[in-house]
Amino acid sequence: MIAETLLLQFGGQTITLDKNEVLFSEGGRADYYYQIMQGAVKMYNLTEEGKEFVQGIFEGGKSFGEPPLLGNFRYPASAMATEKTQLLRVPKKGFLELLIGNPPIHLAFTSLLCKRLAYKAMIGKEVSVHPPEHRILTLLRHLKKQQPEPVFTVPITRQQIAELTGLRVETVIRAIKKLESRKKLHLENHKIIL
Repeated sequence: MIAETLLLQFGGQTITLDKNEVLFSEGGRADYYYQIMQGAVKMYNLTEEGKEFVQGIFEGGKSFGEPPLLGNFRYPASAMATEKTQLLRVPKKGFLELLIGNPPIHLAFTSLLCKRLAYKAMIGKEVSVHPPEHRILTLLRHLKKQQPEPVFTVPITRQQIAELTGLRVETVIRAIKKLESRKKLHLENHKIIL
């Protein structure tokens, strides 16, 4: 997370989104760097049938939508607030000046983008070649790696798991039951535990 004072120094503005408010749409121009102060945003695509595929869910302290900003291409996905959300947006020119003038931030930011690219490659492979149980377990293990606790309670819903793996929620529910019967995870008060 880049310090709020630094973002403001380079032209940042605070904006607020209501739940389900769209910030930008697929195909739109990328003119701003966005960082969430509080709340959450999902980036998603809609299929021709209207099915939603979630590219990522970003919460307080996280940024999103940077590749089109830095790569000079249009947004490949839409972004919508999943709850009332406050974020900072910095115009492209100011954000580039911030990166150029702060090599440690630039390096940390590049590292973040590389991790997201690795995640996208992993999910792309999962969605294209593996059965539902494998997709779900890979996603849950990825989330667990980001938490230091030995017992991990999955912080997302079955609907969100479906959106992140390209599955139907009914398929996710059946797959989770299969994974529990195989002792790959267990359920406790409807929560998924790894």
